Amino acid sequence: RCKCRDLRGSDRFFSSGALLLSLGIDPGTATTGWGLVREDDSGLAAVAYGVITTPAGEELPARLQSLYRELTALIRQHRPDTAAVEKLFFQRNVSTAMSVGQARGVVLLALAESGLSVAEYGPNEVKQALSGYGGAGKKQMQSMIQILLGLPAPPHPDDAADALAVAVCHLHSMRLNQLMQK
Repeated sequence: RCKCRDLRGSDRFFSSGALLLSLGIDPGTATTGWGLVREDDSGLAAVAYGVITTPAGEELPARLQSLYRELTALIRQHRPDTAAVEKLFFQRNVSTAMSVGQARGVVLLALAESGLSVAEYGPNEVKQALSGYGGAGKKQMQSMIQILLGLPAPPHPDDAADALAVAVCHLHSMRLNQLMQK
C-alpha cells in the first residue's frame, strides 16, 4: 500500500556530505503523502517520495493501524533526522476534518515513538516559505518543488508533492532559526 518513487539512483541524490534528511508528511486517512528531502553543502535534493494509502472499505481503526505500520517501516528504512507534519486546516466537512485529525494523531505518534523531532506547519506557512506567497495554488507549488529539488517533472501525486513541500519548508525554517541564534 506504500507507493513511492526512490531517487537514490539519480544524479539529484546526494550520497556524500549529507547534513540533514527531513521527512515531510501530508496526513490523511485515505492517502498520506510523504517526502524525504536531503540538504547538504550542494543544496536540496529529493531522496524519495510517495503515498501511503488505506482501503476505503476498511474500518477506521484498521486504516489507522495500517498507516502507523507503513509509516514506521518507512522511518526505519530511511532513518530521517527530523520530521515535519502539515497542520490540519479547518474544513467545512466536520467528519473529514475529524478523520484527518485522527490520521495526524497516528502520524505524530509514529514520529514521536521513532525519537524524531517534529515540527508542524500550516498550509499557508508552507506556501509562503516556498513561493513567497501564502495563497499560492497547487500548480505553482508543484512547480516550485520541481525547481527547488531539480526534479525532471512536478512530483505526483499531489499528496506526495505537498509532503515534499513540508519537508523543504522545515529545512528552510531550521536554517533560518540557526542563523537567528548566531
